[in-house]
Amino acid sequence: MKVALLAGGLGSRLSEETSTRPKPMVEIGGKPMLWHIMKGYAYHGYRDFLVAAGYKGEMIKEYFHNFFIHNNDYVVNLQDGSRELLNSGDIDWRVGVIETGLKTMTGGRLLRLRQWLEGDSFMVTYGDGVSDIDMRGLEKFHRSHGKVATITAVRPPSRFGALHIEDNVVVKFSEKPQTHEGWINGGFFVFEPQVFDYLKDDATILERDPMERLAAEGQLMAYQHEGFWQPMDTLREKMLLESMWSTGEAPWKIWE
Repeated sequence: MKVALLAGGLGSRLSEETSTRPKPMVEIGGKPMLWHIMKGYAYHGYRDFLVAAGYKGEMIKEYFHNFFIHNNDYVVNLQDGSRELLNSGDIDWRVGVIETGLKTMTGGRLLRLRQWLEGDSFMVTYGDGVSDIDMRGLEKFHRSHGKVATITAVRPPSRFGALHIEDNVVVKFSEKPQTHEGWINGGFFVFEPQVFDYLKDDATILERDPMERLAAEGQLMAYQHEGFWQPMDTLREKMLLESMWSTGEAPWKIWE
């Protein structure tokens, strides 16, 4: 099953980082957010990716074109330019980077990938969020109901620490926990090819009319994920993820 990553937005809410690079290329622990997302999928066996690029997409193309240089040690012969890899690593992904336009909306970007995705079920996510979702469980759930679309529902992370109080005594303090009320779009989807019938053009916003129509027609199912989920929309959230990674407490690092 192929995985499409929507990675072309401007990332304006993270302008401190995105003025010079696309948000999916913002690094956590020295690796681009795209790498973290792909590692999560690959752990579950999904290694065939399509990246829908847009804003500063050439940086994404350069990264994957020179992936071995970015991620491995090597010796280069300056006389003839030959290169010997010292450690090839265990990454065996197939990655396509497709230019989908600077101002194209999320649904439009997905529509531009149609020729590479039609014919079978496929997964879609954004290029700016990480989770410990069981992707195999997500696929199994999708195949079990026979509908056009599955959306992963997650608990939103709280902006503030939670206080557990008994008789005015704080008995427990939870630093910015996932809330236990309400569900939101977690951005990890599984679609059947029929979803393209709901996408009109570059101006189509996936989360608006297409999702609303799918829901109204009973074709949208929710895979409820109670575990970790965190987007990287702001500098504060980028720093939070960086802190989790540096302290060895990154819940999305399921591959180790």
